Amino acid sequence: MNTFQMVVGLIGGLGLFLYGMKLMGDGLENAAGEKLKVILEKVTSNPVMGVLVGTAVTAVIQSSSATTVMVVGFVNAGLMNLAQAAGVIMGANIGTTITAQMVAFKLDHVAPIFVGVGAAVVLFSKGKRRREIGNIILGFGILFMGMGIMGDAMKPIAKSPQFADFVVTVGDNWIIGLISGLAMTAVVQSSSATTGILIALASTGLINMQVALPIIFGCNIGTCVTALLASIGTSKTARKAALIHLIFNIFGTIIFIPLMRPLINIVETISSDSVQRQIANAHTIFNITNTLIMLPLIKYLIAIVNKLIKGEDEVEKVGAKYIDDRLLETPVIAEGQVIKETIRMANKAKENLEISMKAFNENNDDLVKKVYENEKIINALEQDITAYLVKLSKTELSDEQLGVVASTFHIVNDIERIGDHAENIADLTSEKIAKSFEYTNDAMGELKHIYDYTLNALQIAVESYAAQDVKKAESIMPVEQRIDVLEKEFRSNHIKRLNNGLCNAHAGAVFLDIISNFERIADHATNIAESVINNAK
Repeated sequence: MNTFQMVVGLIGGLGLFLYGMKLMGDGLENAAGEKLKVILEKVTSNPVMGVLVGTAVTAVIQSSSATTVMVVGFVNAGLMNLAQAAGVIMGANIGTTITAQMVAFKLDHVAPIFVGVGAAVVLFSKGKRRREIGNIILGFGILFMGMGIMGDAMKPIAKSPQFADFVVTVGDNWIIGLISGLAMTAVVQSSSATTGILIALASTGLINMQVALPIIFGCNIGTCVTALLASIGTSKTARKAALIHLIFNIFGTIIFIPLMRPLINIVETISSDSVQRQIANAHTIFNITNTLIMLPLIKYLIAIVNKLIKGEDEVEKVGAKYIDDRLLETPVIAEGQVIKETIRMANKAKENLEISMKAFNENNDDLVKKVYENEKIINALEQDITAYLVKLSKTELSDEQLGVVASTFHIVNDIERIGDHAENIADLTSEKIAKSFEYTNDAMGELKHIYDYTLNALQIAVESYAAQDVKKAESIMPVEQRIDVLEKEFRSNHIKRLNNGLCNAHAGAVFLDIISNFERIADHATNIAESVINNAK
């Protein structure tokens, strides 16, 4: 085998390995679905829980880099503080060792069986869940086929004097091994890939633990590059989270360098007949021990990054709070976040309706200004959410998730229109204040009556969307019908008051415009509830 064939084999094998890992991770992620979102919701200020969550999520999505990038996104969105982020990042380092443990098994000879079974399940299964299980099996098989190809491609390296010199050099100088592991992982953006290459080399008998261990340390530092790149342009707190990841791995390496010989002795005792298993065990022991040492020191890690990146973030931005492009790496999480952002927008529109009516009742100009400020936030959210939905729709989503994304486009538009109608009421309030309009007790009572029904309809719409509660959504129908009846009845009553001289024409026009805006708000609220009903079909 010439050098060209060796390089082609290595690149092809690595490509299959990475694709198999992604296919398996995506399959696990989609199969987990809502459970993955629930797991992430469990993150509290308790760092131990954060470690468990980080381990579980990384075991599912098969990438500590993806988990850490997700954490940077959560911190940037204000959903996670630094203490929570630190725990999840530590857990991610443990979770990624599961991949190494898995690939240490010599399964490349039976990998075609997994590929055949997985492909059959994907091609011939009609159920979505079964297809995801097929993807997991298929990814598993492709991953081990890639390992086998890499191992075969590397066998000729044994005859290379340059590689022999490199092995001797790394054996005598751990710094070169550490830098090699760091560089390899920074390039391929995956510590699992670097570990996979090491295990493939070990399967050919080309390296021992003396050579592999410094490279493992280096790949743990190299995997931080992904999160550091992802933190560019984020909030200071998000950059601090990425820096914690780097410091955690650097400190761990510093702690373990003097302990290299004892660690090698331990893994060689545990798995004396398999260098592949020794590499996987060393990777696991290093990350678990590092976490146990650093977990009680989280507050000191935070103090260090606060010294390195000074200051806090400025005033909260007007735009989106929960969505972040970094979360698109994990669509099931991104979908959950965009729903949260939409609920936030809906609540802001509901709040504006309440403020606009209070301003009308109290003739309060300050409240009118507050409505206009909130309307700017609603419009910014509409733009941010819509742009995010476009990006999310281009990711790998299930049919059900695509349906939710499509309906959310319409829901966001309905919420924006509700905000516009609240702003209309504020405009009418300004006119009432400027021209000193007065209304009879009957007219004010009617406004309150239809307003209460409208607010109730909007509350039902928001709650049913948040909980995806079909029964709750269906309860809006009689409310909306009642609002239609009241709008016609109160319009007729007010025309009678105009005819009887109890109200002037200009004030009457404002009254009629307000009840018309209430009726339209109820229509948009009903559209939201109907989307919930349609999604459940």
